[in-house]
This record gives sequence, C-alpha cells and structure tokens, in this order.
Amino acid sequence: MSKAEVLFLNNKAMDALGVRDMQAVMHDVERVYVLYQNGDIIAPGKCVMRWGKTVEDENTLGRINAMPGYIGGEYDIAGIKWIGSGPQNYKKGLPRASVTVILNDPDTKLPVCIADGTAVSTMRTGASGGVAIKLLAPSNAGVMTLCGAGAQAPTQLEAALIARPSIHSVFIYDIVPENARRFASYVMEKYKTVQAIPTQNIEEAVRNSDIVDCVTLAAEPFIQGNWLKKGCLVMNMADFEVDYDCVKRTDKVVVDFWESVKHRMISTVALMWKEGLVQDNDIHAELGEVLAGSKRGRENDEEIIYFNAVGAGILDIAVTARCYRNALQNGDGIPLPYWE
Repeated sequence: MSKAEVLFLNNKAMDALGVRDMQAVMHDVERVYVLYQNGDIIAPGKCVMRWGKTVEDENTLGRINAMPGYIGGEYDIAGIKWIGSGPQNYKKGLPRASVTVILNDPDTKLPVCIADGTAVSTMRTGASGGVAIKLLAPSNAGVMTLCGAGAQAPTQLEAALIARPSIHSVFIYDIVPENARRFASYVMEKYKTVQAIPTQNIEEAVRNSDIVDCVTLAAEPFIQGNWLKKGCLVMNMADFEVDYDCVKRTDKVVVDFWESVKHRMISTVALMWKEGLVQDNDIHAELGEVLAGSKRGRENDEEIIYFNAVGAGILDIAVTARCYRNALQNGDGIPLPYWE
C-alpha cells in the first residue's frame, strides 16, 4: 500500500500563506460564485448542530456546523468546513468561532490537508460583503454605516474600502458603545483618510449612508426601511437585523445562495419567505448571476438594493485550497503520515 500524507497548516502558517490577503480572497469568492452558477460545484448544504431550540438559545449556547463541498475549475478540490461557535467563549479568553478545514483529493478522496480556518471564515465573509459592494453599491459611495464592531467588522470594512475607495466616513454602531469607540480608534489609526464615527444614533447614521452593513447577532431588527435613502445598499450579513420594510422598499433583492438562505431561516428575507411575503421570483439575482452577466447588478445610483449573505463552506474550501497550494510550492506546513 502506498504511503499517504496530510499537510497540517496552523493559524500562523495560514497567515504566511496569504489567508489575510483580501484582494486574493475576494478573487476566490468571486470565482466560487461563478463556478456555482456554471454548475462546476457540488454543494450538499449545511448541517447545523444546535444547542437549544430557538435562535435566542443558539446565540447563547452556540452551534457547530458542517459544510462539505467540491469546487471545480482551477481549484479542483473537495473538502469540508467544520465550525464551532461558542458565544460565551469570551469569558474564557477564547475566540467565539473556531474553524477546521479538511481538503480531500477529488480523485483518491483521501484527505490531503488539515488547516486552521478561523481567519479563512472571517476573511471570506468580509470578501463576500466586498463583492456585494463592488456590484451593488452606488458608484460614488462615500458614507457607510457598519453595525457590529466585533470580529467581522475589520474584514467587512477592509473589503468595502477595496470595492469603494471613495468611502471617506464610516459610522460605527454597536450595542456596547465602548466596542464602537474601540473599533473607531482602530479604523482611524489604520486608514488615515477615513473618518470613523462611533454612534448610538443609528437612525441618523443610516439616513446619511450610501451603504449599511450589518454583521450582528440581532434577534430583532434595529434598521427601519423608512430610514434608507435613495441609492442605499443595505446588507443583511447575519441575523434578523433589518425590518421587513427594508426589503419591501428595495428595487432589487440580491442574495449569495438563495436555497441556503431559506435553509438557514434566520435573515429578514428568509423569514419573509416563510410567511409568504416574499416569493422565489422576487429574488432579483444571486451574486454569481451578476458576476456571470446573466443578471444586472446596480443599474443607477437611485436604486435601493437589499443584499443578504448566508455563506457556504465552498468559499472556505477555495481560500484554503489556494493557501494549501502555496504551501506545497513553498515547502511550508507540517506533513503528517496518514497511511504508512
């Protein structure tokens, strides 16, 4: 029997291999969306193992998700994302999310890589937001509201500034004011040309924003549709963050993966679908359709557009595959005997 090895890549190795290169991650994310539309992906869906019975329980007790998939094209790799979410981990000095990605050879089906995917997960979520902004935000967007100053905030903002370097002011809202102030200081230090404004007046911030990006654990909406100005892109990147009017007022509803949005059943547009207030044909496009050119993104700077992303393990697999191949080329990582 032939020997087989698995390459182990810890968090430091992944950093060195380009996991935090937002330009590269945005490219990976775009390619996955297009390959998905072209039918060159196998995505069985997400298996969610919840503690508790309600959304509120999940946001307190946590969950572990398994997301397998295969990506064709230049990636040609299979794998699975295994992510644990422990909302109370901060009390122990641990990160809320911990992610492991396993890559498998699509020919032999043997595992070839085990990688820390914690940075992968935050980076690809930020990149998805960035791709949405690239396709759907007003061309001259200058003011943004970022809701949620947690782990997702830095990558959302980094990708947004790549997609729209015209952004000059960012309102930062968090239910914990000190978190907003702390993140505003970080932004002002890192991005010298961006004014960061911590705020608890979310209505005023939204009314003045071209982009509203929500990355929170909200179980009740805190953004109202009548606050959205003409041309606004409102991004529902996590839970039940925006009210039904935010969807009703929009000219276009765009999502990343519609079937996954419905399966997750936690975002505003998914809840509206469940109640019969949104039909499948009300969804203007998935991002991959816009990237592939079969559907239009933003067509003028007056449109109000709602975007919802739920994510998929295939995004993490693509980013990890790029880092893995960099490791093979550079001779990085720790090879582990799998079969001897």
